[in-house]
Amino acid sequence: MTEAGAPRVSVLLPCRDAEPFLRACMESLAAQSESRFEVLALDDGSRDGTGPLLRAWAERDPRVRLVDRDGSGIVAARRRLSRAARSPLLARMDADDVARPGRLAAQLRLLTRRPGIAACGTGVRYIPRPRPGSGYLRYEGWINGLTEPAAVERDLFVECPIAHPTLMVRRDAFEAVGGYRDAEGPTGGPEDYDLILRLSAAGCRMTNVPRVLHEWRLGPHRLSERSDRYSPAAFRRLKIAHLANGRIPAGRPLVIWGAGKVGKAFARGWLEQDGSGGRARPVEAFVDLDPRKIGQNIHGAVVLRPEDLPAFGAPARPYMLLAVGTPGARREIREALQALGFREIEDYRAVA
Repeated sequence: MTEAGAPRVSVLLPCRDAEPFLRACMESLAAQSESRFEVLALDDGSRDGTGPLLRAWAERDPRVRLVDRDGSGIVAARRRLSRAARSPLLARMDADDVARPGRLAAQLRLLTRRPGIAACGTGVRYIPRPRPGSGYLRYEGWINGLTEPAAVERDLFVECPIAHPTLMVRRDAFEAVGGYRDAEGPTGGPEDYDLILRLSAAGCRMTNVPRVLHEWRLGPHRLSERSDRYSPAAFRRLKIAHLANGRIPAGRPLVIWGAGKVGKAFARGWLEQDGSGGRARPVEAFVDLDPRKIGQNIHGAVVLRPEDLPAFGAPARPYMLLAVGTPGARREIREALQALGFREIEDYRAVA
């Protein structure tokens, strides 16, 4: 199973209490059609048989290197793994997931053929299958449709547009933005999404391989199901912190499209942010399609009709954040804004 020369990609594999699923993960990496890689595995304080499984794997496959833990948690583990890597490309893998045989090869091929792309993920399939109509299936379908850099940038603030266990990133771009960070305050929270947002802010283009190449395991064992770091409120705080850091043009009235539960929660988070200048930039209006909400006052701002937008705030053009939770609503709002002459990213962004 060995190959001469340096690895083409370093797979970062943090593990904690992964014994029930680790063998399947290991077998999926061993079966990759691209064999010139190394696996950097770290046992982050497991209380089951994860450690012995990793040691046995490393003994029989010289591409596997075990990295000592420092006991500081998942972010520190990921930083430690990235520092130990030897290749110019870093790939992520979760110990409870399964990579399809062509995953690494397809991502290497994309990054080799498209030097302007700094990072890519792949399409995903949840295992076991979620119930029909669940949010997981909507997310799966959404992320599997983001197969060009423009689509990733367009939906950057909806949710994380790259499934992090599928990430492959150029090491120079990763290091240029500071790698993984465990920030305190408003930028704390999901470190994987924070990395993607910082790569985008630095001008890095990202996309997803248009094939399902990763089996993403669901279950109560997932850290994202157990930690407040990955709660909806933490994601919202992180989005707001990045948006407030130069993503919204100055001198334009800020408007939130969505006067329902999602829009109100986003507005409340926006107004409560800790800005370096003290008081947060005000939300000057809301917009909604529901005629029953028109004219209401929310957080001191009036709810407008869509047709009121072109004249609102004149001569400055309003900048809108679309915060809606109803399936299909983003598409409907985008169509309405395009008909009114507004341009996505330049004049508005979807944030939910």
